[in-house]
Formats: sequence, structure tokens, C-alpha cells
Amino acid sequence: MTTTEKPAPAKTRAPRGPKPEDFYTLGAELHDTKAPDGPIEGKWSTRKFEAKLVNPANRRKLTVIIVGTGLAGGAAAASLGEAGYNVLNFCYQDSPRRAHSIAAQGGINAAKNYRNDNDSTFRLFYDTVKGGDYRARETNVYRLAEVSANIIDQCVAQGVPFAREYGGLLDTRSFGGVQVQRTFYARGQTGQQLLIGAYQALERQIAAGTVSMYNRHEMLELIVVDGRARGIVTRDMVTGEIESWFADAVVLATGGYGNVFFLSTNAMGCNVTAGWRAHRKGAYFGNPCYTQIHPTCIPVHGSNQSKLTLMSESLRNDGRIWVPKKAEDCDSDPRQIAEEDRDYYLERIYPAFGNLVPRDIASRQAKNMCDEGRGVGPQVTEVDPDGNERKVRRGVYLDFSDAISRLGKDGVSARYGNLFDMYAQITGENPYETPMRIYPAVHYTMGGLWVDYDLSSNIPGLYVTGEANFSDHGANRLGASALMQGLADGYFVLPNTINDYLAAAPFEKIDESHPAAVEALESVKGRIDKLLSVNGSRTVDSFHKELGQIMWEYCGMERREAGLIKAIGLIRELREEFWRDVKVTGVNEDLNQTLERAGRVADFFDLGELMCIDALHRRESCGGHFRAESQTPEGEALRDDENFLYVAAWEYAGDKPVLHKEPLVYNFIELKQRSYK
Repeated sequence: MTTTEKPAPAKTRAPRGPKPEDFYTLGAELHDTKAPDGPIEGKWSTRKFEAKLVNPANRRKLTVIIVGTGLAGGAAAASLGEAGYNVLNFCYQDSPRRAHSIAAQGGINAAKNYRNDNDSTFRLFYDTVKGGDYRARETNVYRLAEVSANIIDQCVAQGVPFAREYGGLLDTRSFGGVQVQRTFYARGQTGQQLLIGAYQALERQIAAGTVSMYNRHEMLELIVVDGRARGIVTRDMVTGEIESWFADAVVLATGGYGNVFFLSTNAMGCNVTAGWRAHRKGAYFGNPCYTQIHPTCIPVHGSNQSKLTLMSESLRNDGRIWVPKKAEDCDSDPRQIAEEDRDYYLERIYPAFGNLVPRDIASRQAKNMCDEGRGVGPQVTEVDPDGNERKVRRGVYLDFSDAISRLGKDGVSARYGNLFDMYAQITGENPYETPMRIYPAVHYTMGGLWVDYDLSSNIPGLYVTGEANFSDHGANRLGASALMQGLADGYFVLPNTINDYLAAAPFEKIDESHPAAVEALESVKGRIDKLLSVNGSRTVDSFHKELGQIMWEYCGMERREAGLIKAIGLIRELREEFWRDVKVTGVNEDLNQTLERAGRVADFFDLGELMCIDALHRRESCGGHFRAESQTPEGEALRDDENFLYVAAWEYAGDKPVLHKEPLVYNFIELKQRSYK
């Protein structure tokens, strides 16, 4: 080298962006050890026989806490109370009858084969596993199908007014993802009628003294003593009193977490706090990214909206879904659009199932139609991932003109009248004359606390039922299965499995002076004091709404790696701002709904981050989890069974959760690509 030459500059590497593996650590593999060996048809009978029993005299000495009074919680409290246990039942509503199960409309599945259409326990089992895109545990799903027929008998005995045919036999109708009619219903208010049945059974036990009911109490912490769940801490939502409650076992039946998206079909009070508090105490959270987008909801109509309204999936029995073939017709009166200019796209793409494809598929196709510019209804403003505003129509038609011609207006009203009335009251449009407009919205959550075959979490003594657990629906829930699971868990499963644990009770007596109880109580008080002391400038709802927009944009109907990584960063920044600038007015020692919402939104921040991490790590599409990088040439979800055939069970560890994989083993159903064409 001559003296005038300069050395070449050192090469520098461009900074590496974060990878999915940077957000979590891998833990030990997980297995469900409670399901017996042998043919699947005999597993439940074998487990019931092998489970230890508690004799009636000893049951009177034992106490069980049940949090929640919906179908899972109310049925469990009534069943355990009637069995002779001392039950402490808690709900944040002013009455058990206000539990969100009341909002379910369309029906409840059961394999009774009343239609003689070749239905069976195995077919219900198969449809449910397939509908969940082969991401559910076989053993739990088969048991659900097996006890489904008992549920109908139980509810009829309670006086639930199921719809009946002219001759007096129970009527059934179809729901998405199946080709048989196995859904029992009570017009468009099935959940309400079933909840009244469970409520009556619960009230009977309250009157008998076996169940003590605590309304307007919100669970804010789980008490864990020597590794066992031994109680909860609650806040009286009227007086603000914070109390500890103790028992030999704790059951969470607290529903789903769809309100993390802010806009959802859930009641405004639905939250994740009970489950999340248990998660922070060591309970694994299973498949949090599996959320259900329901295709049959009234579209968003403005920026000040706080809730979306569900129109029952049962409407897809007789309603036909379509959009105009030509974008220029989207402004036209739908009654003036000729038949040949309508695209009945579900019937076209999926001729075998038509309008009754599963919810995840119907939802994605509705989005596709609107993305193509063929959506209907008023234009709404959206912000794309790059921050650009766009105008788009988010709606498709659900048309009953053919059904009215076939059945008459009175015939349609007899099946769906209350739903039509609700639609008319909300939109000001008459659905008997003009097609309904619908669009997908966040609804059910398939993820939840991890449980084994006995519905026990990994914390001994903590059981989780209904939508609060992850166990039965895989990556997508078939319609009319939520009510089925809630009542199956509450009436038939939990009462036959919790005995196995309680047979070793009573455990050591504990009270408020125990260090674990003191720690739990003080943590609740400290959290409340912190929320009240921030005294910032932003409302709780403004934070919740912004979190919901992040979740919907990046972890909603479609997810991408870059978007999920961005969402995690945005959530962390927003959470820091929340604890720095939220304004919670009032005091604890009073009715304080702002304080209630603040505690719930704080937990939604942590949950939302975990949902994005779970969605980020699962580099496949399955059911409601649609990764844009993993799809077939036709745009359908593309699973990766070689790398992702497992339950993702997450252990709390601060900002970097631990992933435990439970392998899914299919011995009785063949794994194959889902098709409804």
C-alpha cells in the first residue's frame, strides 16, 4: 500500500430487528395426565370411576369458591351445592341473571339425532375438532359431545322452553360448520332461557343454605398457599370493602376476554381480571391469540361507539349473504339490484356448506369482499398500518327475501322475530323489507387458562370452566357450542372431577393472618391506591379505546410478523403512559365505576401483549388465527402441523413469558386440510 492510500473502512452490520424468539423463552414440555388410556368412547366413564369420591358427610365440611354465575358458574354452584358442599358464589353483576351467558341467542348443540340425519356423538366430536382446525384436545372434545344429550334432558326437566315442532317434539336447526341439524333453540334468546334454568337451580340451593351468594363483588386476586389455590380477594363494588375469602378449592367461571379489543359483542363489564390475576400467580394461559371474529354483527357506525351488537348465527339458516358484483352498485338500494348482479359469494366459493361455513371462514370472506371495494353501507374512516386514512364500506347483505317468500313473514317472525326487532331498533331499518347489513366483529375467545382433562389448572385446587378455559374449541369455535360447553362443564364434568382433588381435604385451616393472605390483600390495596394516586389527564376509556385499535389493526382478523412486533412496542408504550397519565376520579370506599374499569384495562394491557406474542410465535394460520404469511393459493388458512401441532401454554414471567408446549395427539381423527367446498 502506498502512503497516499487510505485503509478501507470497517464493515458495519445493520442493526437487527427483533425476532419472534426475542419475546419469550422456551420452557418444559407439558402433558395432560388425567385422561385415561383406551378407546375414546370409554375414557369419560373410566375417569369417573377412577376418580376418588367424597362421602356426603365429609362434603358438608368442605368449602368451594366459584367465581361467576353464567352457565358454567351457575350450573357448577347449583350442582356442588346440591351435592352437599358449602359453596361461596361471587359475581360482579347485581344479579346472577345478568351474567353474559344471557346474551347468547342462536342455540345449543346436542347429538340426539332427532332429525334422523345421521348425526351421532362421533360426528359432533369430529365437526368440533375440524371446526377448531385441529387445534383442540381430542379427549376433552369427545367428552363434550358425549354429555351433550344429557344437557338437553336436564334443561327440559328445568322447564327451559325450547322450540317445538307441531307434534310437540323438540325442534332443531343448523349452524355453521356442520351438515346436520343438531342445534336446539328457544327462538333468538336461547342463552337467556338456559341461564334462567341454571339460575332457578342456583336459587334453590341458596334457599337451602348450601350456596352463599355475593353479588356486586369483583375478584381481584387469587390466594395461593403452599402451591394450592385456597381463596380469593374481592372488592365490594358498592362499598369498596376489600375482603379475603377462603376455601378448599377455587373455580373460575369468568368468561372470555374479547373486550381487550374495546369494540366487541361482549357486555361492557366482561373482563379478564380474575383469570389474569390467577395467571400472575402461576396458572398457565393457553392459546391467548385464538379469538373468534363473528361474521354476523351490526357494522360499526361511528367513532363514538363503545359496543357492537351480535345478530345470531342462526340467521344464516334462512338468510342469504351477498354483495353487489359491481362496485358501482354499492350505493344502490339493494332491492333494486337484479338477481344476476348479486354475488352470493359463500354459496359460490363453498357450495357444500354455502352460508353455513364456520365463523372464521365467513368472516374472512366478508372482509375480502369489502377490501375489493364491494362492501355496502356508509363509508367509514380507517387508518392503515402506515397511518394513512382510508374510506371503506364495511358491510355485506344478509337477505331474507327468499325465506319470506317461502315461509311467509309470520313464519320468519316465529323463528327470528326478536332478532329482527332488535335490528330495527338499532338501525332504524326494517329487515323484513330491506336486507340486513352485517360485518364481522370480535366475539368469543377460544384461549383461556390452561386446564387438564379434569378442568384443573396447573395450580392444584384451581379449576377453570366454560369460556374461561381453553380446552374445547381449538382455533375456532363452532356456533352453538359455547352454551354446550358451559353447561357440560358446570352440570356434568366439574362435579365428577373436583371430588378427586377434594378427597384429600380438608386442608390446613388458614385465615386473614396467613402470610399468603396478607400478601394478596396488600397487593390489591396497593394496586388500587396506585390507580387512584396517578391523577393524570387521560380517561380510562381513551386508553382502552386506543389499545383496542392497536389490537384490531395488528392482532385482529389478519396478523403479520411486522405488525405484531410493532403492536407489542405500541402496547408497551401505551401501558407506560397509562400508569403515568390515567385519571381515576373518586375514592375506593364508594361505588366507583372508573376505578373498576381502570383495573380491568390495566390487565387488558398485559393480556394484549401476551396475545400478540402468542400470535407472533405461531407462524401458521389456523381457524381464527390468520397469519398473512401462511395461506393457500386460494387465500385459505394454511396450517403447519409439523411445527405447531401443540397447545401454547404460557407461564407468567414479566415482559418475557415462558412457553410450554403441550403436544396434540390425534388417535381417533385424521389430520387433514380443512375444506368446506
